[in-house]
Amino acid sequence: MPPTLLTHRLELRPFAPEDVEELLDLFTDVDVRRYLLDDQVVTRDWVQAEVTASVERFASGSAGLWALRERGSAAIVGFAGFRPFFDPPELQLLYGLLPAYWGRGLATAAARAAIEHAFGTLGLDEVRAATDLPNSASIAVLERLDFVEWRRTDDGGHGTIFFRSVRSGPAFRTT
Repeated sequence: MPPTLLTHRLELRPFAPEDVEELLDLFTDVDVRRYLLDDQVVTRDWVQAEVTASVERFASGSAGLWALRERGSAAIVGFAGFRPFFDPPELQLLYGLLPAYWGRGLATAAARAAIEHAFGTLGLDEVRAATDLPNSASIAVLERLDFVEWRRTDDGGHGTIFFRSVRSGPAFRTT
């Protein structure tokens, strides 16, 4: 059973089939999808596939995605966790919030909880993340978490910045 993670203000529950409709609303929000999905509108089937893939990653002992809820509330306000990208697949940290929850430190708290799980529970030595160059809010979250930029690409669109953090980094020392 994948763990539920708690922060001072958030409960991170692993994606579950019953979350699909709320997650569809989240992923189709114009401000959420702008950088996360290159402004593409996803379908219910896409969300269902993401939920299923996350459940399978957790079941295999890897890392998946968590739905974010403010503690004491049932409504999903965002997500955080890990998903593979590229070939060969590389797990990357992802996070996103509905706009009403921006600017309150929730993305940083959720990402920190996911990273601590990756380093502490899963024993990963490194966590990677990427964001579009104009996504200054996401860049600020990664910098607050002591991620270091290690490369940039020009993908013909906005450009992408790749970041990484290692387990021995100042924000994520495990004992």
